[in-house]
Amino acid sequence: MSLSIYEASIPVFVHTLTSLRGILQKAAAHAETKKFDPNVLAASRLAPDMFPLSRQVQIASDAAKGAAARLTGTEPPKFEDTEKTLDELVARIDRTIDYLKSFNAAQFDGAAERVVNLKTPRGELTFNGVNFLRHWALPNFFFHVTTTYNLLRHNGVEIGKADYLGRVQS
Repeated sequence: MSLSIYEASIPVFVHTLTSLRGILQKAAAHAETKKFDPNVLAASRLAPDMFPLSRQVQIASDAAKGAAARLTGTEPPKFEDTEKTLDELVARIDRTIDYLKSFNAAQFDGAAERVVNLKTPRGELTFNGVNFLRHWALPNFFFHVTTTYNLLRHNGVEIGKADYLGRVQS
């Protein structure tokens, strides 16, 4: 059995974003239990020169929706990066999941060979679809999801590997 580009992307993004939503909800509950403003967590960072948690979630969202769009030759929706609260970040994740669920497998026909041009601060990169997914889109997405997890763990939110991995469905 071979794995299609659709199967290797959309269900992975949706599953992990669903886990990320749960992690953010646990963070809000943690703040409520400990009696502090949960939005302090949205602004948290590990180092002064890194993006805060809110930006990590925004980039994870953009990575998922951007990958789906690039692999299907479509334009992703533009989300303004204005989220400052955990509730707003959860809402952004929900919008991203809804967008991803709007795709079907047929839209990814030919995606493995599709040429993907990506402009980055370091210059333009060109990939075929499968290499874009394997070597750019998924690693970038997971980097920002993992960084969000680490920021919350660092700040005492009681989450673990099972929260990150989410419920595995067979």
